[in-house]
Amino acid sequence: MNDREQGFTDYFASKSGAMRGTAYLLCGDWHRAEDLVQNAFVKLYRAWHRIAAHETLDAYTRQILVRTYLDENRRGFFYREKPTADQADRTAPPVGSSEDRLVLLRALTKVPPRQRAVLVLRFWEDMSVEDTARAMGCTAGTVKSQTARGLDALREYVATTTFIS
Repeated sequence: MNDREQGFTDYFASKSGAMRGTAYLLCGDWHRAEDLVQNAFVKLYRAWHRIAAHETLDAYTRQILVRTYLDENRRGFFYREKPTADQADRTAPPVGSSEDRLVLLRALTKVPPRQRAVLVLRFWEDMSVEDTARAMGCTAGTVKSQTARGLDALREYVATTTFIS
């Protein structure tokens, strides 16, 4: 294994779990999240030899992940891969036992894809407006408006949801 492959292997081993968590928040499905991460890392590997600034590698990988997610949503359901047989879902990694967290995760699946991507990058990944705009390939104004609309959608869902105690 050469240095290029070893560097990529080490990076994948250290970051794929975190990227999988971000992908889950984007799409709301663990299987699809794994596919998104796999596709993002394949794209990253193709560009690995051109990457000089490894200090910005996390941001670049996150950008690939978000754009892969948005591209797949543009294609629509008809063009996505479909499973051939039902398989049991794996249990999600522990995210805490808080009921609020479960409500938030459920509400996040109701938000449109671009708004969800902005919310995940801004509040889960703690990225600035400018970094989010770079990752999504849009303007800072778009990030701000999508954030406001996404938060409104979350608030509306939470306000209209009845909870069984």
